[in-house]
Amino acid sequence: MTPAAPVASSSRKKFPSGIKLLHDGGGSVIDIIFVHGLTGDREKTWKTKSATDPWPKVLLPSKVPKARILTFGYDAYVTDWRGMVSKNRIGDHAMNLLAAVATYRVDDDPNDRPIIFVCHSLGGLVCKDALSKAQHHPEKHIKQIFLCTRGIVFLGTPHLGSGLAQWMESLAKAIGVLKQTNAEILAVLKSDSEPLKQIQNNFYTMIRSRSQDRLPPIAITCFFEELPLPGIGIVVSSHSATLPGYIAIGIRSNHIGMTKFEDENDPRFTAVAGELHRWVKELRSPEKTRSP
Repeated sequence: MTPAAPVASSSRKKFPSGIKLLHDGGGSVIDIIFVHGLTGDREKTWKTKSATDPWPKVLLPSKVPKARILTFGYDAYVTDWRGMVSKNRIGDHAMNLLAAVATYRVDDDPNDRPIIFVCHSLGGLVCKDALSKAQHHPEKHIKQIFLCTRGIVFLGTPHLGSGLAQWMESLAKAIGVLKQTNAEILAVLKSDSEPLKQIQNNFYTMIRSRSQDRLPPIAITCFFEELPLPGIGIVVSSHSATLPGYIAIGIRSNHIGMTKFEDENDPRFTAVAGELHRWVKELRSPEKTRSP
């Protein structure tokens, strides 16, 4: 890879952050929130190069009526030869996610609509850490996110670590930008790292506590990549991308392509949208039961 032309040292990659509304048809009763992964973008992660808009905006609404569809952006660049990268840790991104979602929902009445997260790669770790933090947070508007979460789709999330950390470290050394590398996040992404184990343990504890506290369970489906990334290989193995006891589905694409769907006939879209449709239908069924 050839480095880009040098620019001022104060230069920073521009990226859209916070929550953006992709779709709200009116009368929505559930929020579906997309969280991108490493070096991702809140819109580009979810669309092909030829697409004008991300698929959650143009393809998903017909599959999940009455859903408000949102996307969250954060600085997920762990190495950049064009300028300094964010030194935020996963915990910082997690709190930013909680704050952004809580602020966006503050005017909802009532403020108890269910939430489903769709997370790619690092975004899954951010989401897991966010929910664990929200569970014990003293602020009601933050804890409400934990109470309202009813489903999570993990797309290539490295629950047990990833070879991507070693690859990005090698890249940083090769182009001489080791000091412009977020070592904190790279360390977490390594297999069997202690911070990664802590995130995993806290997440499982949070999941178990919901049944003990008689809270609705969180539905979980894990998708894993079936194809290698050219020149790199499988970024997140099926073993690392899946959680014991939960549905695991293969996506015939590589780590980057597994979030980009061409049209509603794309079998990858059918698989992901099918899980979301099923969950939304199940969440709305009590409402239908109460109707006269």
